[in-house]
Amino acid sequence: MTRFEPADVRSWGNVLQAEHHAAFPAWRDQLARIVLSGRQEGRALLATGLRRSYGDSGLNPEGGLIDMTGLDRIIDFDRERRLVRVEAGLSFDALLGVIVRQGFFLPVTPGTRFVTMGGAVANDVHGKNHHINGTIGRWVRRIGLMRSNGEELELTLESDPQLFSATIGGLGLTGAITWVELEVLPIESAVMDAENIPFDNLDMFFSLAAESDNAFDYTVSWIDCLAKGASLGRGIFTRGNHAKTGSRLPGRGNTKFTMPLSLPSLCMNRYSISAFNSLYFWNGKRKAGKQNIPIYQFFYPLDSIGRWNRMYGSKGMYQFQSVVPPAVEKDATKEMLKTISASGQGSFLAVLKTFGAISSPGMLSFPRPGTTLALDFPNHGETTLRLMARLDDIVLEAGGRLYPAKDGRMSARMFKAGYPAWQDFAKYVDSGFSSHFWKRVSQE
Repeated sequence: MTRFEPADVRSWGNVLQAEHHAAFPAWRDQLARIVLSGRQEGRALLATGLRRSYGDSGLNPEGGLIDMTGLDRIIDFDRERRLVRVEAGLSFDALLGVIVRQGFFLPVTPGTRFVTMGGAVANDVHGKNHHINGTIGRWVRRIGLMRSNGEELELTLESDPQLFSATIGGLGLTGAITWVELEVLPIESAVMDAENIPFDNLDMFFSLAAESDNAFDYTVSWIDCLAKGASLGRGIFTRGNHAKTGSRLPGRGNTKFTMPLSLPSLCMNRYSISAFNSLYFWNGKRKAGKQNIPIYQFFYPLDSIGRWNRMYGSKGMYQFQSVVPPAVEKDATKEMLKTISASGQGSFLAVLKTFGAISSPGMLSFPRPGTTLALDFPNHGETTLRLMARLDDIVLEAGGRLYPAKDGRMSARMFKAGYPAWQDFAKYVDSGFSSHFWKRVSQE
């Protein structure tokens, strides 16, 4: 479909909902007509994929959306050079189903395989191996980019370094990514050698992170965000490497069931979350140790529950993800956790990880050396917004930043302080593309 039609679109967090008009191309040669049509109608456009962004970076209610999920083909796979070229709407799930069987894996992947390649590049996603491989932008070799004048460009870091760098992590604002050429990694099996280690407090987390970085490609921690006192920051540290032996078959995936509807908002309170976190920590201690687990189970535990965002009820949830620099990471992280615990507003899904020093080519790339904290807050209105504003102040004072892909309410001041290159980036924004997020944070 090359016309813009009414579409039901909302953020993954389910907080932000607005009427949209969208076009649904099935072939790449339809894109030029769509962008030119948008230009003629005075619509600023935004290309979107599977819409796993939590906030408003994937929303564009005053313009038009190009739903890229119909452009989901593998264009070329050069196994000797380890290069795969795919259309922007191809999901990681579909791509993994092909390459894992042939002994390859993505160099970087976020915590869900239900993202498109174009969306991954536009948000410059990171994963459990940032300290080893950095962001996905480091592994992108070529990008196809459709500008609002209907011209399709082929970008490389060598041919057009500034526009290439603006497009990686550029939130779809430099144009519509049409295809991506990515370097992939060889693996010997679809199994992971993993280890789960309980830790009793934040200091133990930092010790485990420091000792694990050199020996393990993948590290991440779940934490009990409502723990207090001597147990502040307790959790389960997970580390792992690709196994040398085992089946090369990735399996059918790890989704066990799908949430049929949104839970009542009353289910998400400090008592239910505290009880869940205590039980999860106890169970993690009981099952601690080394194990061999299937690759999807290791990388994508949340994918075991389809539409898990419905757990947060009809009012939805906000996600908060920050990174703070090494010099203050312990103090700033401790202060954030104290603030969260004292508020009684917490999350089932609190994640703590250290980032490495590997820089991305992306101008607006989120990761930087330091520690990142990510968690979901059930939407309780002003109470939740006030809590997140207090967390913003801690991050701002620490010299950190928030992740646009997870954000739905960051202030323009917070964005500009966290991304000092934003004005240079703005020079490469295509005037025919926009988003609700960009209008909100780029204002003076």
